[in-house]
Amino acid sequence: MLVLRRQKLIEKLESESITILFSGASKVKTADQHYDFFVNNNFYYLTLLNEPNMALVIIKGKNMQKSFVFKEFRTPERALWDGELLSPEIVKQTSKVDEVRNIETLESFLQSVTSSSRANIFGKLGKLNLDLEASNLDSTSYKFLNKVKDVHPYLQVNNIHMDLASLRMIKDELEIKAIKEAIKTTNAGLNNVMKHLEGGRYEYEMVAHYLHILNLENKKESFKTIAASGKNATILHYVDNNQKLGDNDLMLFDLGVYHDHYASDISRTYPVSGKFTPRQKEVYEIVLKANKETIKMLKPGVTWREFNEFAAKILIEGLYQLGLIKSDEEYRKYYYHSIGHFLGLDVHDIGNYEVALEPGMVVTVEPGLY
Repeated sequence: MLVLRRQKLIEKLESESITILFSGASKVKTADQHYDFFVNNNFYYLTLLNEPNMALVIIKGKNMQKSFVFKEFRTPERALWDGELLSPEIVKQTSKVDEVRNIETLESFLQSVTSSSRANIFGKLGKLNLDLEASNLDSTSYKFLNKVKDVHPYLQVNNIHMDLASLRMIKDELEIKAIKEAIKTTNAGLNNVMKHLEGGRYEYEMVAHYLHILNLENKKESFKTIAASGKNATILHYVDNNQKLGDNDLMLFDLGVYHDHYASDISRTYPVSGKFTPRQKEVYEIVLKANKETIKMLKPGVTWREFNEFAAKILIEGLYQLGLIKSDEEYRKYYYHSIGHFLGLDVHDIGNYEVALEPGMVVTVEPGLY
């Protein structure tokens, strides 16, 4: 499947071009510590490698194609302090590339393969494809681009970020399996939370019960857990998680986990006492209906606008029943986000929201009334 993913990308690329994607760098936290490394998801998608200071290079030549991974080679002395890196053999076996080389030779390699003297091998490589995500101007790709502009001003630089997004929108069997496993762990964490939910406890205690299950499975949150009780649940990205739970509060959880780099994202609301009040039950059942009915209507060909409007219609009808609105427009007082998003390597996975849903797409369905 890995080779197939890269082949689908190659089909989108122009001939006589060179593509370079970076895994990213480990960022310094203090004088002798680094933040946890998080691999660039597009690099991982095409290599299954999770290590800093790597680059995937794909050459689409005139008459041939070739793939490389450039990696850091650590000295024995450095390995005593920070451990060994993946061996070239493991890198090649995992990523299924043709060759593995030293990352320190990447710039000289680019100089060599784009020179006129090497044109008889790949053709004249005059195009450079980079993954330039607009929201991450400090990325390794942008830093590399700035170097390229000075050293190789003749190269035509193309941004293939949306090409990668279009590929990642459609999940293969391995990806869907990983997402299901992430959901399974998230559900186990929520079940553990429910066992300990009661008035007088604190929101952070509920987070601890959730994280306990993740720690037992050696997994990490896919985003910072939201454990919001009472009025805190009306704040979409509430993360303080420090309030005491009231006996009659509702508690909203918005949480997820990574499994093999793929994320889950689940929202649930529970009564702290274990039983809804009549009014809480009315509101809860409207949201539950929106969730279940919207899931039923999802199928290939449905647009994101139809997806959103279908869920909103159910919530609007419910708000009328509750006596909370007198016109349709007022529903935004109580529901101020869209129904869902793509899910995958990113929690809010990259993709094109202008296209209709297709088989293999994974989306969340998250209605709410606040």
